[in-house]
Amino acid sequence: MVPARSRQAVVVVAPTWADRTATLLRYERTSRSGWSPVGRGVPAVLGRGGLGWGMGLHGARRGRAKREGDDRSPAGVFRIPSAFGRRPPAGATLPFVRVHAHHRWVDDPRSRHYNRLVDDRGVERDWSSAEVLARPDGLYDATLVVDHNPSRQPGAGSAVFVHAWRAPGRPTAGCTALAPDEVRALLAWLVPDAMPVLVQLPRATYRRVQAAWRLPPLA
Repeated sequence: MVPARSRQAVVVVAPTWADRTATLLRYERTSRSGWSPVGRGVPAVLGRGGLGWGMGLHGARRGRAKREGDDRSPAGVFRIPSAFGRRPPAGATLPFVRVHAHHRWVDDPRSRHYNRLVDDRGVERDWSSAEVLARPDGLYDATLVVDHNPSRQPGAGSAVFVHAWRAPGRPTAGCTALAPDEVRALLAWLVPDAMPVLVQLPRATYRRVQAAWRLPPLA
C-alpha cells in the first residue's frame, strides 16, 4: 500500500493483466487523505508478457507473479528511490548516477550482485548476464529506478525501470516505457522528500484495492 508519508504517486493503469499498453497519471497530495491529479495522462507501454505481481510495498500476493525473464512488468506499489542516465534533466532532484561504459545492472540470479547497479571495474565479475546502462540507442539516457524485489530474491525479477520507449506501442522486456520527453518531465517532477511511489495495476484490480491501499481515485 502507499505509505502515509508519500506525497507523489506515479500511477500506471492497464486494461487487463495481459495488456501491453497502459496510461500513466501523476498525483500529489498535501494532506494524508487528499490526492490531486497533476497534468494529463500519457501513453505508456509495458512488458511483452503484460503484468505480474511484483515484490514491493504491497506485500505478498497470490496469483500471476513476475519472475526473471518472463517479460512481465511488475504489478503493485513500489518506491522510486533514484535515477540514472547520461545526465539528469534540468530541475531533477532524485539521486542520479551518471552512467558510463562500465556500469551494469546485474540480472543473473546466481550472482551476489543480482538486481544491483555496479561498476564492473570495482567488483568481482561473477555474472553471466547484465544490463549495459550506457546504451547507444538512448533508451536509458534518463531512467527511473523501480524498487522491485528490494531484497534481491534470486529469480524474482531484476533491472526494472521506467525509461524511454523504442516506439509508441512497442512493448518492453518487463520495464515501463514512455515517450522520451515524458520520462524527462517525470524525473524533473519527482522529489525525494515526497517519497514517490509507482503504482502499477490492471484497472479492475486498482479499483478493488483503491481504498485499502490508500490509492488516488482514478479520473
